[in-house]
Amino acid sequence: MIDLLTLRGQIDEIDREIVSLYERRMKISGQVAEYKIETGKKVFDKQREDEKLAVLKSLASNDFNRHGITELFEQIMSMSRKLQYQMLSEKGALGKLPFIGVDKLDTEKARVVFQGADGAYSQAAMMQYFGDQISSFHVDTFRDAMIAIDEGSADFAVLPIENSTAGVVSEIYDLLVEFENYIVGEQVIRIEHCLMGLPGTRLSDIHTVYSHPQSLMQSARFLLEYPAWKQISMKNNAFAARKVQEDGDKSQAAIASEYAAKLYGLEVLEKGVNQSSSNSTRFIIVTNQKIFQKDAKKVSICFEVPHESGSLYHMLSHFIYNNLNMNKIESRPIEERNWEYRFFIDFDGNLGDSAVKNALRGLRDEARNMKILGNY
Repeated sequence: MIDLLTLRGQIDEIDREIVSLYERRMKISGQVAEYKIETGKKVFDKQREDEKLAVLKSLASNDFNRHGITELFEQIMSMSRKLQYQMLSEKGALGKLPFIGVDKLDTEKARVVFQGADGAYSQAAMMQYFGDQISSFHVDTFRDAMIAIDEGSADFAVLPIENSTAGVVSEIYDLLVEFENYIVGEQVIRIEHCLMGLPGTRLSDIHTVYSHPQSLMQSARFLLEYPAWKQISMKNNAFAARKVQEDGDKSQAAIASEYAAKLYGLEVLEKGVNQSSSNSTRFIIVTNQKIFQKDAKKVSICFEVPHESGSLYHMLSHFIYNNLNMNKIESRPIEERNWEYRFFIDFDGNLGDSAVKNALRGLRDEARNMKILGNY
């Protein structure tokens, strides 16, 4: 029987040879980068890599090894590209990102749009971010808000993008792709839903409850205690409160904020009907300018990947290599392309950081339709 220590010694020797060969290869990759800097040639050449992988696979003796050789050299090629991106970035050969850094947002005399009606959580988020003296108006839909800043009738929009219990607002992700609008800030507010009705309403009077679908879902545990109540979805909680006030019907109730109850003269019948005491919603501040605050700490992007094995893995490796902390990833189906997805990623960083520039240039070369959604 062969001694295990002998086998391990042989593996150690081979590994040292692999390390030496890897470093030789990376040195040559650096020379390739120098050539590309001088000639303006692109780093990523998919056809060349596919042809090379096919040749290397053919050198293996069996299917298992062919699969392993493919994985190994995909990684080696990936590392080679990342070295080249880094060198091109250091030499300024990758150009500048089309975003302008500013010391602070120009909110003086700005107009802000939010979706819903007076008393909406979006209005509360707007006031927390901009102050209560801001000039504002509201619209019925998220799309209307995006159109308002796209056309210039508003300078900023405040839109909900994520709730800590109900998850993401998928429509906002789709609109960020559709419109040339960009995230420049965010505001998180605590959510406490209240059941409200006309003054003097008793719980036994209620037959119908109005609210936003997510608010109804967040209040599901409370609503289970009243199975006879009909639940009707509204575009916004404040719309629900306004409807109850306008209809003047004690059989109707709304789930909205305590501020909405005061605004529309309704009586709070139950506080905190949402089951989570730590329920919060994250709102984004959006504008039509490609700007970012110089002290911004989070970058949001989206991209599509080829419908191939390992394609997402290779995209994410750009964050690993550049030591960037990715803190969120979401996917949305791509319209009219069955089973293909667009990925949305938030990661820590600033567009002025060299590591961020390096990662974004690599992603832009290798992904499909990469878009920077904002730095805030």
